[in-house]
Amino acid sequence: MAPQDDTLAESIAYELRREILRGSLPPGAPIKERDNAERQGVSRTPMREAIRILAKEGLVQLRPLRSPVVADPSLDEIVDQIRVLHTLELLSGELACEKATDQDLVRISALKDRIELIYGEADTLDVFELDMQFHAAIVAASHNGALAETHGAYMARLWRARYLSARRKKSRDRVIRQHEAILDALRARDPVRVKAEIDAHLADMVLNIRDHFREVGEMGVPSDDDAANP
Repeated sequence: MAPQDDTLAESIAYELRREILRGSLPPGAPIKERDNAERQGVSRTPMREAIRILAKEGLVQLRPLRSPVVADPSLDEIVDQIRVLHTLELLSGELACEKATDQDLVRISALKDRIELIYGEADTLDVFELDMQFHAAIVAASHNGALAETHGAYMARLWRARYLSARRKKSRDRVIRQHEAILDALRARDPVRVKAEIDAHLADMVLNIRDHFREVGEMGVPSDDDAANP
């Protein structure tokens, strides 16, 4: 596939991913290749590749001779994956205290400042994606390729679950305060403190997801209006 096709497929995957997050494409919904290609004004080849990208991330399930569908993981599956992701982020913080360069810390700080600037003003998804970049930057600062690869896979798989969790407990002051505490601990090269701050930041994720399942019975049915205005 040509580079421009790669770029187009990534762009299409990005838009489909946001539709999944918003609930426009709820769990179990079919993703019809031809219809979606026509809707976005693209050929079926990059659409097919975009769907494969989302399948690798765990957001879409491929089915032989049938349209792929939006993944509908069980609560137990999601909780198991969250616990692994939580452990990976604690480890990344610990390693980043030892391995992070000054440039790494500048990037993490810049992301923190950007989140603080746009929180409450920008689209909810834009803020969420920037927040995920903040966490990914800490993992990158660990300079451990195996950890970064594993974390990236779990981050993609839990993209929707993490978004739902963030929407349930929206608090600008809390998020900014926790990000600042994590960054301060990284600058101090204090692994015990970093792990404690990351643990506090992620502590409610499982509880939020359990509450969501209890309320709607399945992952992914908030309306578009609700998703845009949590």
